[in-house]
Amino acid sequence: MSLEEFDEGKIVSSPYLFFTGKGGVGKTSVSCAVALSLADAGKKVLLVSTDPASNLQDVFEMDIAEGGTVVADCPNLTVMDVDPQRAAAAYREAVVGPYRGVLPDAAVRNIEEQLSGSCTVEIAAFDEFARLLTDPVIAATYDHVIFDTAPTGHTLRMLALPSAWTSYLDENTTGTSCLGQLSGLGDKREDYARAVSTLSDKTMTTLILVARPQRPTLAEAERSSAELFALGIENQLLIVNGILEETGDELSEEMRVSQHDALAAMPERLSHLATFSLPLKPFNVTGLGYLRTFLGKGDPTPEAVAVDHPGAHSLQDLVDDLYTTGKRVIFTMGKGGVGKTTLAVALAKGLAAKGAKVRLTTTDPADHLAFFAAQLDGVAVSHIDEDRELERYKEEVLSKAREVMGEEDLAYVEEDLRSPCTQEIAVFRAFAEIVGKADGEVVVIDTAPTGHTLLLLDSTQSYGTQIEHTGGEVPESVARLLPRLRDADETDVIIVTLPEATPVFEAERLREDLLRVPIENRWWVVNQSLSMSDVKSPILRARAASEKQWFDRVNRVSKGMTVGIPWLADKGRVDEGEHEDAALQASRYDRGIQERRGRES
Repeated sequence: MSLEEFDEGKIVSSPYLFFTGKGGVGKTSVSCAVALSLADAGKKVLLVSTDPASNLQDVFEMDIAEGGTVVADCPNLTVMDVDPQRAAAAYREAVVGPYRGVLPDAAVRNIEEQLSGSCTVEIAAFDEFARLLTDPVIAATYDHVIFDTAPTGHTLRMLALPSAWTSYLDENTTGTSCLGQLSGLGDKREDYARAVSTLSDKTMTTLILVARPQRPTLAEAERSSAELFALGIENQLLIVNGILEETGDELSEEMRVSQHDALAAMPERLSHLATFSLPLKPFNVTGLGYLRTFLGKGDPTPEAVAVDHPGAHSLQDLVDDLYTTGKRVIFTMGKGGVGKTTLAVALAKGLAAKGAKVRLTTTDPADHLAFFAAQLDGVAVSHIDEDRELERYKEEVLSKAREVMGEEDLAYVEEDLRSPCTQEIAVFRAFAEIVGKADGEVVVIDTAPTGHTLLLLDSTQSYGTQIEHTGGEVPESVARLLPRLRDADETDVIIVTLPEATPVFEAERLREDLLRVPIENRWWVVNQSLSMSDVKSPILRARAASEKQWFDRVNRVSKGMTVGIPWLADKGRVDEGEHEDAALQASRYDRGIQERRGRES
């Protein structure tokens, strides 16, 4: 299909812009560059990240204060993070504060317990998001409000929340909610209705899908487009980012052909959207200088540079270690788009090949394990069906409630179970049940992008209270979950990153957060390395040369426990599910190193 060159004038047609897409496609780079370009042109712009794993501070190379920070070299641009934990703390205090010293201490503690679950974090973050969409002061202050959103599955959930909460509040006749009777959500009904109206108004909101020229990211964009259209968000367009325009070796030509094939097979729904292209850049997008160059045309071809080939463990070394040490629960964690799913599949297949009984699952709402279904012989796969788990949990709670409650009390429970929070509880219980299978299996867990994974792990400390509040019983799997995750003899977290600034910074913050749980991490995986491949293309060599500092940094943090995986010439096909097992990938990597050293000598 034909793509138009990026044209900011055709993209910016409304005051509210949402950038979304699969992890790693460049949503943040594109949204930041557009925001900066508009601000440089004289527009007043507010750029907001709704991603719990926000990296705006890395892109702009500055600290971002609560409530937003004006970019020093661009006074028309204000950058803001919606921090879910901070929003939740403020939300809890707004609810509980008025009752301190008024109600008995026991009653206040009960309210605090009801507000302790991760559902409160979600609602608080959404509350801030809805405020930004409906605040007349913000509308009068800024020409454009740009949202850099979380990877797709979580964005869909966030954008569905206005309708979900509006429906719940409209149907709520008893005044209850999963946050208790004192939460005051009913006072927000009008704001939420305005948020729904703004999202569905084509003159107010534009949804910008960002993808790479790869089949999985285009398939994800198509799914998102359909679901967002169903929510009433119909003003959509597509940006395909990272198109390789020049080749110079076998690997770059393979990349170009793979991209061409993916675009030729563009999903039907996307083919009807206005579609714009952005070329692959020879640099990582951090700092105002690179941001201002990112959308420009005619970037000079970089000069030839030397590429250092990093030393690292092979993927097979990691599989052997996990098998020998007898780990029962294995997480792959990291920023969106770093290859967590591909690595989880490789580990599951590698362990199964060594004789382990393995189960593979995911905590990501944008479940991509289906891409690998045909390649998972010998591995049990668990998918969490959110709708089914919700119905199962509701029926369990109501069945027990009917045994002891009258009609009036039962009505309160039924009302509570209709809230969007109930699904969070049901899905969490399903996750705990799958981890519980580690008694007899090795459970490999492909996680959601970083911020949402941390919310899930944090919720292990509060869901018992949340389940008891809604009348459910705390299963043994939930009670055992956190102790098991904290046991380094049973659980291992593999942090996955790319040899680039933002993914490495994000991975370091993830490690710090895990240590606070505390959950230990030993192994790191640096994925998609060009410096471990034999690249000659000037653009790819420029990117490869920049990798050394990030390999060195990861090696220092991991104390040498670093696995390196090269950018494979057939990576496009691997992403689509024609996945090689760990042993084959490792042997190809080791053979490639030997061949390269032979040429260099």
